[in-house]
Amino acid sequence: MKDKQSWQRGQLLRRYKRFLADVELSDGSSLTIHCPNTGSMRECLAPGSPCWFSHSDSKTRKYPNTWEVATTPTGDLAGINTGRANALVREAIEAGVIAELDGYETIKAEVKYGTENSRIDFLLTGGGADCYVEVKNVTLMEGQGQGYFPDAVSTRGSKHLRELAAMVESGARAVLVFCVQHSGIERVAAAEHIDPAYSQAFYNAIARGVEVLAYRAEIDPANSHIVLTRPVEVQLTP
Repeated sequence: MKDKQSWQRGQLLRRYKRFLADVELSDGSSLTIHCPNTGSMRECLAPGSPCWFSHSDSKTRKYPNTWEVATTPTGDLAGINTGRANALVREAIEAGVIAELDGYETIKAEVKYGTENSRIDFLLTGGGADCYVEVKNVTLMEGQGQGYFPDAVSTRGSKHLRELAAMVESGARAVLVFCVQHSGIERVAAAEHIDPAYSQAFYNAIARGVEVLAYRAEIDPANSHIVLTRPVEVQLTP
């Protein structure tokens, strides 16, 4: 995925009020930008580090610039715009990068399903049993190469796991895809130390037949480009 417009570089000053961040530009001025991440952004906030942001020409936006990439305290790059995760996964499915999801004829996005008023990120059809695909963005690394999800308590994430498991039991296929937007992560696990309920729901879903995949992105902010390229390990048991 490459943006048509070039991303600008700044230095992170602070993130605050959840959806805002201040950055310093090369001329010494500061700018408030939108932070498109509802999580804690744990281990992604390093004041004074390089960051990159995109610009929108929309006349209705109060903050026309959007934070895209952070530099972590370990010096890795993290794609913190969770809104890009679905597009990255769809692009990877269509390009055949995610081999486990190859062979379907159609991809439908944001389809209502389940008994808990949910929407599935992607419904794949025309390749055998219907396949329900839920996408989660991973940016938390704690320890060398060890990624975790979620980075904050996520009751919504637990609900999605229950819905996926129910789809398997109804005869469909259900897949959770971790979109790893972090240059240092080599394996992903449920963050039991952050959200024990999610961790329990995660392993319960696997036991009920939900498949879990993780694919890592190559992040090239200088060229406004992020793309999923390869799988990484998922810890499937506690």
